[in-house]
Amino acid sequence: MKRALVTGGASPLGAAICRGLAAEGLHVVIHAHAGLPRAEALAAEIVGGGGSADTMSCDLADFAATEAAMQGVLSRGVPQVVVHNAGTHADVPMAGMSAAQWQGVLDVSLGGFFGAVRPLLLPMMATRWGRIIAVSSVSALLGNRGQVNYAAAKAGLIGAVKSLSREVASRGITVNAVAPGVIASPAVEAAVSAERIAAVVPMKRVGRPEEVADLVAFLASDRAGYITGQCVSINGGMT
Repeated sequence: MKRALVTGGASPLGAAICRGLAAEGLHVVIHAHAGLPRAEALAAEIVGGGGSADTMSCDLADFAATEAAMQGVLSRGVPQVVVHNAGTHADVPMAGMSAAQWQGVLDVSLGGFFGAVRPLLLPMMATRWGRIIAVSSVSALLGNRGQVNYAAAKAGLIGAVKSLSREVASRGITVNAVAPGVIASPAVEAAVSAERIAAVVPMKRVGRPEEVADLVAFLASDRAGYITGQCVSINGGMT
C-alpha cells in the first residue's frame, strides 16, 4: 500500500484530500499542528470506513522540529505521495502589515513546503516513484487586496514546484501545484456573500473541497505520470 502525507490535513480542504486519497487505496498520514484533535478524528473516520490512516504533528515553521517529525514518519514507511496543503492567513493591506504577519504566512505556506518535503525526498527518490503536490491559490495568479503576504507565499510554491520537478523527474517523481479559487468552507461562508461570489466567479458558485480533492487524487495517480512542473487552476473560470 502506497503511503501519502497531507500537511494541513485537518482543514476542510485537507480533510477532503485525505478522504480522496484514502478512497484511492492509499494509507494517509494526516499532519496537523494546532488541529491535531481534528486530525485524529478524521483518521478514525477513515479507518472506520475501511480506509487506512494515522496522524502526525509538528510546527512546519520550525525546521528542526519538522525534520524530527518526518524521521518518525519515515520509520513507518516512505510516503510516496506528499501533498503540501498547510497554510495560514494574516490578511491586511501591506501598508499596515507587520513583519510578523509577513513572515508568519511565508513560514507556513512556503517554508513549510521545504520543511515537509526535503526530508522525504531522498527516501522517495530511492523508490523511483513519487508524487509531490503543492496547494497554491488563485491569489498567486491574480493577486488580491490585503493578501500580499499570502499571494507571495503561494506564488513561491509555483516556482518551487517548477524547479523541483526538473530535479527529480528522472527518478519517476512528478511535482505539480494546484491553484484553487474560492472553495467552500465555514470561513468563506462567513466572509464572502453570494453576491460577491456571483460577481467574481464566472460559474457563480464556490467550488467544493471534493472537486479539488479529485484533482489532487488524479495528480497523485499513475494516470498523471507524464504531468510535471505544472500549476493546474481549479477556480470556476476566474483565470
